[in-house]
Amino acid sequence: MASAPLSWEVAWRFLRGRRSQLLNGTARAALAATALGVTALVVAMALMTGYREDLQRKLIGNDAAVGVYPVVPRSDQLAPQVRARLEAIPGVVRLRRVAYGQGLLSSVDAETGAQRISAEVTVRGVDAQGDRLATAEQLAADGPIPSAVIGSELARQLGVGEGDMLRLTALTFGDRRPTFRYRSLRLRGTFTAGFADFDNALLVVDRRVVEELSGGRSVMYEFSLDAADEAPRVARAAADILGPDYLVSDYRDLNKELFLALKLQKIALFFALALIVVVSTFNVASTLMVMVRERMRDVGVLGAMGFSPRRLWAVFVLYGGALGAVGTGLGVAVGWLISWVITTFELIRFDPEVAAIYFIDAVPFRVRGVDVLAIVVVTLVLTLLACILPAWRAARLEPSTALRYE
Repeated sequence: MASAPLSWEVAWRFLRGRRSQLLNGTARAALAATALGVTALVVAMALMTGYREDLQRKLIGNDAAVGVYPVVPRSDQLAPQVRARLEAIPGVVRLRRVAYGQGLLSSVDAETGAQRISAEVTVRGVDAQGDRLATAEQLAADGPIPSAVIGSELARQLGVGEGDMLRLTALTFGDRRPTFRYRSLRLRGTFTAGFADFDNALLVVDRRVVEELSGGRSVMYEFSLDAADEAPRVARAAADILGPDYLVSDYRDLNKELFLALKLQKIALFFALALIVVVSTFNVASTLMVMVRERMRDVGVLGAMGFSPRRLWAVFVLYGGALGAVGTGLGVAVGWLISWVITTFELIRFDPEVAAIYFIDAVPFRVRGVDVLAIVVVTLVLTLLACILPAWRAARLEPSTALRYE
């Protein structure tokens, strides 16, 4: 380690040297190639991370992190002591009773009362206090007709606005026979969740409306948590408390294939784009080969002055490592800036039809420290590996041969 400062000094002088236009050109090319590869990796990882986190946030924001489903008759009502134990689980913010159903929602002609445009919807029933998508004021009924809140895209499809009448047709199975039930609703507002499936096909009403239409067969409970990562632990704790009469699942269970596919896609994309960094290491290696040739006499002088082969090897490795480090830092900075600009100004947005495929209407790019650390480590390791052969050739040069080089 005692030789490190001197090796650093020589490597730094080589970096600052301006005698060779060829050497300067190859060094700039190596630096630019490394920065380009790192920029591509940072932006790609930010895309995958942002997409996954935004999808996770919207799934939890609308469906909650953990769900409890009664699987036996008369188990839809939680005993007060059981509910208290569930709410006491660490990390639980709120436990609420909700109801879900499927139906056909139609707009109604104000003059004739005839149905105009219809769309299939998922009906979500919540408590009178409301939730993230519908406030208590919006759900409060003004008279005998219940209030409803729907997604902004669904409202556009139906051609309705606040105050208009809607008609809900729900299919239920009472006494083992399918039965159609109808309910008139008054639109009190719309929401934009940023999640295509909800904006296009979600109807939010008072929970009692859904329970009446379904005969109380669509009740479930949802947990809201401090942190989404706590969902598996909370689900296990809730299952231990509730026993076999309830099915407990978290958002990862319900979307296991989706999140697994995103994880595998992110890993595959990382290794695919890392090939750009591998190519850039060839530029670093070629820079060192040119440097060995053009600094041959300097290498000979250093060897004649007692500079050991180990120190010469360290000089060239440090030179290449410095190029890689500067290129990596530049790539991280540019990649972060590109990600910030795209996310802040929402430069990549989808039409409703495309958003329905990708589940989001705007693509977020989020740079995570762990991703940046992985990119930096991989880039520097590959760069240092590329420096080994040229540095080894420089260290093997005989001083007498190097001094005679023209």
